[in-house]
Amino acid sequence: MVQQTTPPPDRIQAPGEPETVIRVRDLKVAFGDKVIMDGLDLDVLRGEILGFVGGSGQGKSVLTRTILGLVRKRRGTIEVFGEDVDDLNLQQRRVLERRFGVMFQQGALFSALTVKQNIQVPMREYLHLSPDLLDELAMVKLDLVGLPRDAADKAPSELSGGMIKRAALARALALDPEIVFLDEPTSGLDPIGAAEFDDLIMTLKQTLGLTVFMVTHDLDSLYHACDRIAALADKKVIAVGTLATMLASDHPWLKAYFGGERAMARLPAGEQGQSS
Repeated sequence: MVQQTTPPPDRIQAPGEPETVIRVRDLKVAFGDKVIMDGLDLDVLRGEILGFVGGSGQGKSVLTRTILGLVRKRRGTIEVFGEDVDDLNLQQRRVLERRFGVMFQQGALFSALTVKQNIQVPMREYLHLSPDLLDELAMVKLDLVGLPRDAADKAPSELSGGMIKRAALARALALDPEIVFLDEPTSGLDPIGAAEFDDLIMTLKQTLGLTVFMVTHDLDSLYHACDRIAALADKKVIAVGTLATMLASDHPWLKAYFGGERAMARLPAGEQGQSS
């Protein structure tokens, strides 16, 4: 039995509950005749790392892009920091964008720019700062994600996979965002590099007070880094909650994903019986 599923549409937040910073209701997204999401509800709470999981091609990354306004929705509402994004004018949207940081899959660094210049792209777009101050801030972000300072003047092609991920994260943190969107942040990394990146995200969440929306298929990230997990199947969120919630679900996809041999091997011994 699932302990917590999708939130009721009009529930009033009680005093002392975590603030809902992203609220999605009855969302429908389609490309032509292909419906990706239909009737999707989701809350993201301030200060949490929410792991968003689903099968390949089910729309995990599409939801991120829809929240960011990069994909047009057919129906539904998206509220961020209590504001319906459909009600915002262009200037208000620009202000909202500064509160987001985005790390796209594979890093998506500009190959013609150095690492430092990549980090400075959002700063140049939204801030009016001197070149010296831009350089100083870029170095602060390098330090923040654990990159050596001599990486600043390197091209992305000169970096290892793990360094590219950290450089992309530094760019996502360029404007000191409140919410960071991570799209498959550990894909392509070896187990050690992936674990180190998870630890970095957890540390940044604590030190910077970040809210993290992490699209991932990495079981280790879901088990060790995420405060809650939201599962996408059948074009909507079918379950939201802790790992125990996922293990308690009778949904066939969740049972296969979290109850398979590879998943069970990662569980602490005390939790393995919960999925049976």
